[in-house]
Amino acid sequence: MDSADWVMCRGCRTLVYGKRFARDLGVCPECGRHAPVSAQERLRQLSDGGEFERLDFVARSEDPLGFVDTRPYPSRLASARARTGMEEAVLCARITIEGLPVIAAVMDFRFMGGSLGSAVGELITLAAETALAERTPLLIVSSSGGARMQEGALSLMQMAKTSAALAQLDEAGILTLSLIADPTFGGVAASFATLADVIVAEPGARLGFAGRRVIEQTIRQQLPPEFQTAEFLLERGFIDLIVARRRLRPELARLLRVGSRPAGGRSGSGDPAPDAPVIRDPRDLPEADPWAQVARARKLDRPTTLDYASMICADFQELRGDRVGGECAAVVGGTAWLDGRAVMLIGQQKGHTPAELMRRNFGMPSPAGYRKAARLMRLADKLGIPVVTLVDTPGAYPGADAEEQGQAVAIAESLRLMASLRVPVVSVVIGEGGSGGALGLALANRVLMFADSVYSVISPEGCAAIIWDDPSAAADAAAALRLNSRDLLRLGVVDGVIPEPEGGTGAAPLAAADRLRLAIGQSLRELDGLNGAELCADRRARFRQFGSSLTVEAELWTMSEEVR
Repeated sequence: MDSADWVMCRGCRTLVYGKRFARDLGVCPECGRHAPVSAQERLRQLSDGGEFERLDFVARSEDPLGFVDTRPYPSRLASARARTGMEEAVLCARITIEGLPVIAAVMDFRFMGGSLGSAVGELITLAAETALAERTPLLIVSSSGGARMQEGALSLMQMAKTSAALAQLDEAGILTLSLIADPTFGGVAASFATLADVIVAEPGARLGFAGRRVIEQTIRQQLPPEFQTAEFLLERGFIDLIVARRRLRPELARLLRVGSRPAGGRSGSGDPAPDAPVIRDPRDLPEADPWAQVARARKLDRPTTLDYASMICADFQELRGDRVGGECAAVVGGTAWLDGRAVMLIGQQKGHTPAELMRRNFGMPSPAGYRKAARLMRLADKLGIPVVTLVDTPGAYPGADAEEQGQAVAIAESLRLMASLRVPVVSVVIGEGGSGGALGLALANRVLMFADSVYSVISPEGCAAIIWDDPSAAADAAAALRLNSRDLLRLGVVDGVIPEPEGGTGAAPLAAADRLRLAIGQSLRELDGLNGAELCADRRARFRQFGSSLTVEAELWTMSEEVR
């Protein structure tokens, strides 16, 4: 990076001492603007010790169209090569980030605006093919104005070519990461830059298909200042993380550890884990007043998904967005480490205060929430890591906008996906399990619940209003619905019940978290010996039994025993 005596920030126009600017990796200390950096500098910033091994791919742009504007295309290429010292607008290298190997393809905006020409597409495809051959994660750093017009339709074809290369990595279960630098537009944004498993952006980085000026001229409308920025896109579900340049190495390393896991996905001491205090026999559970249990399940002091994530996981990295246009705060999820095992943790999120409940929509997911969860489950399936879901919702959000966005379809697709996952799936009801909104995250190999949780086809209030035509009959409805842990264990709806500490999970959250961790760990160990096909068959068989004559007879027998 240029370390001239003084550098002027193009954002706030502040003069910054050159050596300090270089020390800060090109980030203005006053306004935080992330200045562009060359491909070589980017590789030095990301790699261990600033060292990288350049991959000796051969790909060189020609002049297939004989394109001439104010200058012939070969003349423009020659100038770009002389100015940047690069053969093309991307540099491919083998690096390590905190000891983890990565194949990196880094674009350089200085070279003809980082435009996507035939050679750039070839180099990125070769990088992807190298990652495939070596079974190493791929990192693409994008900074581009779009497809290279001087190469016409051949440039357009690079979008398809690179997208197909990333599809091969998906099929092989190899992690792909995209780092968005400012700006990233056009054909690059509409291909490999947005196809990675996880999309990370630098603060303020712009990403979009058409640029602001083109849009404003086309629709004759003034766009907001934050339009197409990373912050704008994070709110709308198109990227996972915004990470300042200083934090990129550790944040990328967290993702790479999951994608570079050892065979079996586990690491650790190998010491035998203690047995989880899970109750399997309903007769070991006390009789409880169902309506009182509903009240306990809804208490605001009960730990939430994010609370448990911080207490039971060594490292939880939240990922966001459904990549369709929505980010739902009522569903949270991301990669995590649980007892030395990489998992994908997903759960519904309520809150403890009125403000948080409002922000999280009271834990009622929108279609974007289920689509985000589905995206993360597909990523877990690709990487071969278990899915753990924590259920706590009064139900899916019933608003008009949710219906317009396909609420029923989103839940149905989540159920179908969970039925087909080839990795272990464990679900735990940690509070309220309301209707299909809860089941949408609970089609699992093992389903557990805390003793004071509830799980039902409808809320007692809703049932009372519909069946009794009397909302005040909610207590009677709660009893009739058999929604408490004892009845649900007897019916086989859940496989086990986790006892709560004295006073409930809210009174002793650390103790509750320890019991939850042990219960999840034990369930995952029970599934360790099953391959993908067996896990899928086990899950389908678990839910196939409900409503069969054998199950109905068993339920009737159990009820008659209780009467005696």
